[in-house]
Amino acid sequence: MPDHRASAIPLPTGGSTRRADWTPWLAYAAGCLLSWLLYVLAGTEFQRGLWQLWEAVYQATLQLWPAMLLGAVVLPWVRWLQDRMPRPAAAIALHAACALLFGALWQALDFATSLLLFGADHAFAVFSQTLLWRAIWGAVVYAAIATGFTALLEARRARRAALAAAQAESALAQAELAAITGKLNPHFLFNTLNTLIALTRKDPQAAEAALMRFAGMLRYVLDSKRSAADRVALADEVAFVRDYLALESLRLGGRLQIDWQLDPATLQDEIPPLSLQPLVENSVLHGVAPRLQGGCIRIVSERNGLNRGLDLTVADDGPGCDPARVADTAEGQAPRTGIGLNALKRRFALDYDGRARLRVHTAPGAGFRVDLWIPQ
Repeated sequence: MPDHRASAIPLPTGGSTRRADWTPWLAYAAGCLLSWLLYVLAGTEFQRGLWQLWEAVYQATLQLWPAMLLGAVVLPWVRWLQDRMPRPAAAIALHAACALLFGALWQALDFATSLLLFGADHAFAVFSQTLLWRAIWGAVVYAAIATGFTALLEARRARRAALAAAQAESALAQAELAAITGKLNPHFLFNTLNTLIALTRKDPQAAEAALMRFAGMLRYVLDSKRSAADRVALADEVAFVRDYLALESLRLGGRLQIDWQLDPATLQDEIPPLSLQPLVENSVLHGVAPRLQGGCIRIVSERNGLNRGLDLTVADDGPGCDPARVADTAEGQAPRTGIGLNALKRRFALDYDGRARLRVHTAPGAGFRVDLWIPQ
């Protein structure tokens, strides 16, 4: 069976080990390029010739480069705020102050450019004309950039949280599956050893042969535990169950009858190890062994005609039980079903993403039947 150790599942790391992610920068570069192109198109009159186009390109570059440069600083600032998660009122106040600072720095860079290219008179004239609207546009542009970065970072945080939750749920499910499997093995070993002890008193030679068969069964259990795969072929599980039933036949003799109805086309289908044996053991212990006349266990495998999954059935003609006692299993009572069926129910609820099905059909005097459906 697989080694379901939780430590084998990588968990997301904290912010201190954040991997380089260029997605925000690529998104920002795309937004800048789109804004620049729209500015060029807004100032272009194609019917007036190529010169008008170059003038629009010049104006767009001259007007927008300060905002684009300053916008690159907004990402680390927004990330810093997000990591510290200030109160909403404090965050709004900080963003408002940064919006004013953004507009002031935009104005300062624009003034410095005009001063360098056109002289002081032109720079002061442009400054006096654009002071108010540049402050307004600075706040609007900062708000747009900060909102975009915040939405992008929050989306990434939400994805990381969802991934962490999914990994934690997977680790919990795998740990629970390992615990459930651990319940199945000791239960099987305890009952089989009791059978061998009883046999040694009656027929030591048969007990020796049974011990050799039991050693082969233990090899199957140990091999399935060491294997990295969490599935075995139905044929291997059937061979394991045959060995188990051979041991039980030494104790029960002719009282134990087995009706095998196996579709050869299903023998290479994959199932979790120790799926059939607990069901067969349940039938032996409760449907056959307590009765003087014994009983018959029917084991069926067939291909599901609708969904091509694997249908497995283990049924006995024993006394059965009240269906309510099966339902009471989850409430900690001790019904006929025993540990094996309880563990299998939980196992199939967790495995195969919950798609596998286990159904019990029983009634007083009507035997006990368990139907499994395992997707392939």
